[in-house]
Amino acid sequence: MDELFRIADRITVFRDGCVVGSGAAANLNMDKVITMMVGRELSNDYPKDTVHIGGELLSVQNLNSAGVFSNISFNVHAGEIVGFAGLIGAGRTEVMRAISGLDTVDSGEIKIKSKPVKIKNVTDSISSGFAMCSEDRRRYGLVLIRSVKENITLPNLARYIHHGFLHKGREAFEIADMFSSLRIKAPSAEAAAGNLSGGNQQKVVLAKWLIKDPSVLILDEPTRGIDVGAKYEIYKIMSELVHGGTKGIVMVSSELPELLGMCDRIYVMHKGTIAAEIKRADFSQELIMQYATGSK
Repeated sequence: MDELFRIADRITVFRDGCVVGSGAAANLNMDKVITMMVGRELSNDYPKDTVHIGGELLSVQNLNSAGVFSNISFNVHAGEIVGFAGLIGAGRTEVMRAISGLDTVDSGEIKIKSKPVKIKNVTDSISSGFAMCSEDRRRYGLVLIRSVKENITLPNLARYIHHGFLHKGREAFEIADMFSSLRIKAPSAEAAAGNLSGGNQQKVVLAKWLIKDPSVLILDEPTRGIDVGAKYEIYKIMSELVHGGTKGIVMVSSELPELLGMCDRIYVMHKGTIAAEIKRADFSQELIMQYATGSK
């Protein structure tokens, strides 16, 4: 969006396959363009609600992986959105992969609701109450040639198969519920996942994990490659998920404004270590970048 106003002479906006507006860049501003893109005014870029912070859901202590990260300690409480900031290569995604059972660790302790858990693989992670949405949804989060229904059902087959038969009624009911609650826009549940917009693909990835009702949801770059309207909807879903006070979210992002707008606390990583924990009252882009670059 910033590039448009720095470079373009004229701006034309498409929505739902139609041109909805066009004009000289000098006569437009960010808010006008966003309103044309989403079809309505967004009164708040980041719909962050004030939520009661409950008990500790996740505790990670002194997690180590040789050559990747070291002495990683952090926690997540019910009702919280906890951010992870840092430069590319700082180790943010690697830490999330490790606690999700995708990569191995050398030492450290992970507790869920004060109970130590051993996570050796993804099955252990899921059964412990984790769910992770990868930063690359097209490569790791979806089977693009299969239907939306099949993508949502795939990691949840045990819920729908009884005595060797698929319980289609329950499957259809829960998928319809996800379409409604996450506001997924698709021609039908039979549409190929690869044909959806980036925002709706991300919602499908969320849906397949939310059916498992995880305690801790890890979102790695949740708004990468989606338009501003879809970003707002993802933020709304995040706020709704923690509003009940039973779930916590870990949000890894390279976009500092969304971390500042959506998080209760932010951990900043630098060269495989946590350089700082910053509370919301102290948030600033400058402070985060100082820690992320090692200058503070």
